[in-house]
Amino acid sequence: MSSIEEDYEALIQFLYLAPVGLVQTAIDGEIAMINPISAQLLLPISRDGNLTNLFDVLEPVAPELRHLCSEFAQTHGMICDALRIQLTAGVAGKSDPRVLSLSLLKLDDARLMAVISDVTLQVKRERQLKQNEAWFNAILTGIADYALVSLDKHGVIEDWNSSIGRLTGFDRDAVLGKPYSMFSPGGATTSENMLDRLAEADESGWSLAEGEQLRADGTRYWGSTMIVPMHLQDAPLREDESNQPHERAYCLIIRDITDRREASENHRRASACDHLTGIANRRTFFESAALEIERMKRIPRPLTLILFDADYFKKINDCYGHPAGDAVLRQLAATLTATFRQIDVVARVGGEEFAILLPSTDLKGAQAVAERLREEVESQVVQIDGVGIKYTVSGGIASMSESLLGLDVLMKRADQALYAAKARGRNCIECWRPDPEIADDAG
Repeated sequence: MSSIEEDYEALIQFLYLAPVGLVQTAIDGEIAMINPISAQLLLPISRDGNLTNLFDVLEPVAPELRHLCSEFAQTHGMICDALRIQLTAGVAGKSDPRVLSLSLLKLDDARLMAVISDVTLQVKRERQLKQNEAWFNAILTGIADYALVSLDKHGVIEDWNSSIGRLTGFDRDAVLGKPYSMFSPGGATTSENMLDRLAEADESGWSLAEGEQLRADGTRYWGSTMIVPMHLQDAPLREDESNQPHERAYCLIIRDITDRREASENHRRASACDHLTGIANRRTFFESAALEIERMKRIPRPLTLILFDADYFKKINDCYGHPAGDAVLRQLAATLTATFRQIDVVARVGGEEFAILLPSTDLKGAQAVAERLREEVESQVVQIDGVGIKYTVSGGIASMSESLLGLDVLMKRADQALYAAKARGRNCIECWRPDPEIADDAG
């Protein structure tokens, strides 16, 4: 046996015996070699049960992969390192969200090598540490510009100090007796979301968030808000000398971190955003949705999901090329962001599929905004190299109920409604309706 043959034999043996998934593909994703671990991880994802093209297999759960590869201009190097791919949402108390890690290496102009592993347990541990990390970051970072606000058990501002005026510009009369949501732009929160943060502070010892904040003159800045309970967990059961129960109370700390926004945004975009469209990616959507479902269980309120799909998208790619298809997806993402509220979770969850989770919104409200989005898209023309491209979208809507086990079933219902919209001729919106001939696995 020649030296080349021996090297090749050793490579094949390594590929099949490696403790992680290894896949070698052509530059277009066509699979040349795949080891058993990769096959085991990828087969459940494949729509048709075939493992012929890595990009096609991962399209439903990692739609940005093909774009990342095409945008990588170097002759060789790491295209993505430990990219997290969320497969399922999991069910609280029963099963953890399933997550894969993918690293993609460009070997040369003709070949790619992918390393795939199941990091479900690792992600679980990371999430448990995430809050502690955020807390220590808040403590250790200098807070030269901040406002300290005292809140009652409903989140209403009950005291004043000069730091409020210094940071926000609001005076005493404008602040006292108002909900703390007054410091946030419209659409950034709801009354239920305010109470959610108070409840999360009770459970964890604090509630920390970043986002745009509002000053009295209408200008906005990037702020960090922390809510800390000022009572013991058993405070409502204890009485003071007058035999009156102690009321729950909270402290809200608002910091202006505008100078850190660029670094914060760069980190967020790298880990939480879809690389093509800039909106939330699939993993971020699953994490945000799991949080909203837990909030809904704690304080019941409507929660609705919309799935949108660009109609006949393959024809756009075939007729005008993939760059034109990418432009259409970017335009659709921008329209979604402009149409929905800041508190809504807008994400790309598949190749041409987008998901929007609407807290505190019922089926009727979701249907109205979905129809507005559909009409807006229908009226648009995407200009690519002097050519105007018109397209439409179809939408499927489903609302969360107490009988549903979790997000996976909610997405299945919305997907069934989306299928019904496409069957009706596309360019329309359908709401999920129970089909007596189909067994629903809500539990």
